[in-house]
Amino acid sequence: KQRPVVCPSLAQVFSIVVFGSIVNEGYVNDGRDAELKCIFNQNENACNYGIAIGIIAFFACIFFFIVDLYFQQISSVKDRKRVVLLDLGFSGFWSFLWFVAFCFLANQWQQTKPGIGVSQGADAARAAIAFSFFSIISWVALTVMAMQRYHLGTDMSLFATDQFAPDPNTGYPGYPTGSGIENTETYQSPPFTETIDTSPKGYQIPTY
Repeated sequence: KQRPVVCPSLAQVFSIVVFGSIVNEGYVNDGRDAELKCIFNQNENACNYGIAIGIIAFFACIFFFIVDLYFQQISSVKDRKRVVLLDLGFSGFWSFLWFVAFCFLANQWQQTKPGIGVSQGADAARAAIAFSFFSIISWVALTVMAMQRYHLGTDMSLFATDQFAPDPNTGYPGYPTGSGIENTETYQSPPFTETIDTSPKGYQIPTY
């Protein structure tokens, strides 16, 4: 069973918005010197954290999307279980990291002093904070779906699908020709039998 494509796609889009907003407009000039500083209270760690978690989440979405495409081709039950556990663990862990990112960026934004550069990049900063929150929801949803896939595997409906026929209504194949089971239609009439006739030809009733 594959996950819906919508949720990983949304998580990927949200991650692009977060690190894209910080990279493009997250570094501003405060007007006193030419050096660009992080818009979030001039805290470089805030910008670096947002960019790093967004980029890793972006490539993780691509990786797990490819894994979902080839999941049914994984013949080993243990490998399938490892893939699902990896998906479950990573999604849960990244949900927590997005929560940290949202709290961190929001806190630093509240402490940011107004200025010319800050006012110019305010929309990008708010977008990064907002989509960090949306990323929490999307990755929690991915964690729930991974948990459902793992529970499906406990009854072997997920981890051993290759051992069952693709269509449960498909009947058993018939015996092949020459398998040793003969057809009754191939039997010939028993020998030494003739059709019973009440008046055999060539026989005359004797007269007395």
